[in-house]
Amino acid sequence: MFKLTAMAAAILASQAVLAQSTTTTTTTDMGTGTTAVQTTTTATPDAMPAQTTTMVQDGSMAPAAPDAMITTDSNLEAWNNSAAYIGASIGRSRVHIDDRAAARQVTTPTQTVNAWSSDEKDVGFKLFAGKHINRYLAVEGGYFDMGNFTYSTRTVQGGTLNGDVRIRGINADLIGKLPLSQRFMLFARAGMGYVKADTDFTGSRVNEAAPAEHNEGKWKPHFGVGAEMSLSQKLSLRLEAERVRTRDFLSDNGKADLYSIGLVYKLGNPAPAPVYVAPPAPAPVEAAPAPAPVAEPAPVPTSEKVSFAAEALFDFDKAIVKPEGKAALDDLLNKLQGMNTEVMVTVGHTDSIGTDAYNQKLSLRRAEAVKAYIVSKGVDQSRVYTEGKGETQPVADNSTSEGRAKNRRVTVEVVGTRTTTK
Repeated sequence: MFKLTAMAAAILASQAVLAQSTTTTTTTDMGTGTTAVQTTTTATPDAMPAQTTTMVQDGSMAPAAPDAMITTDSNLEAWNNSAAYIGASIGRSRVHIDDRAAARQVTTPTQTVNAWSSDEKDVGFKLFAGKHINRYLAVEGGYFDMGNFTYSTRTVQGGTLNGDVRIRGINADLIGKLPLSQRFMLFARAGMGYVKADTDFTGSRVNEAAPAEHNEGKWKPHFGVGAEMSLSQKLSLRLEAERVRTRDFLSDNGKADLYSIGLVYKLGNPAPAPVYVAPPAPAPVEAAPAPAPVAEPAPVPTSEKVSFAAEALFDFDKAIVKPEGKAALDDLLNKLQGMNTEVMVTVGHTDSIGTDAYNQKLSLRRAEAVKAYIVSKGVDQSRVYTEGKGETQPVADNSTSEGRAKNRRVTVEVVGTRTTTK
């Protein structure tokens, strides 16, 4: 990119009468459409000292601060790492019954069990609510119902005993999260559950081998693993396998599993970005006298570079320019009116979340999408080049959400000539 700038400047140096370089940086807010423009002009040694200014919210121009750029992406990530959520899951449940141990449990001196059958599967569900503590931890509690399970026994003497068990309870867990990309994460949970096992017995051996009803409640360990994928800013799909220990009439340390699919919904919204307020109309002034004729200005080499926050141009994890992004690019093209464009380079950048290969491809696709739109507006395709830098050229610290927000960007550098006067 710097080689292209140097090459164009060398070709046009013989026409230059006043060396001047202008760099314009534009940041567009994804949520509100707010645009902050920063322009830096550097003159030759015999010119006036250069100034750097920033357009502030009231429309006036003020000196730019080093960290004046504000984006909604950092607000979005901060919200994702602290939001409360609710959800529901449904799936296949299963208990593990040791047939031999259970047969011994209901065998008496006068009745010997010689036949056993059981149905250890059902449909279970759970309702839950939680809160993200940070990027890697969350707390969650909920209610679960594993369903109903049955077993039947028959003795040599002809006696029968049938059990119908329902397992349900509440849980409180700590969840560890491992983000793999902006949309996908793995997680594991560990905690405790208060598990209630209610058993109804029928058959000729009721009251001899077992009571008609047996209710048992106990705090037991609860743990699981799963994966979660974002479907939108607030809605995610969750797959999970979890196990809770149980205690019922047949066993003091039983096991019940739930393999489920569910939806997770985040509550609230990210903090809004500041809103741009247009300045008041200037007061009328008297017309100045016509200036004296001046010599026709000569073109000078100029380089302009614009940086867009990724979320201003694209939807989450996408490479299709959205309407707000097209408006921002149209604004850039309008600012280039009057420039004889020689070379234009679009470069995509990402943060460090996700694999190197994925980030490289995403950054290149976004750079090519910007090029395609610029070409569709009349720019010569042969003058527009694309590059995908992935996560290799960060401009801020990837360990913070604000730094990652600044690193997700697409830059457009334009090299050409513009007419100016001394």
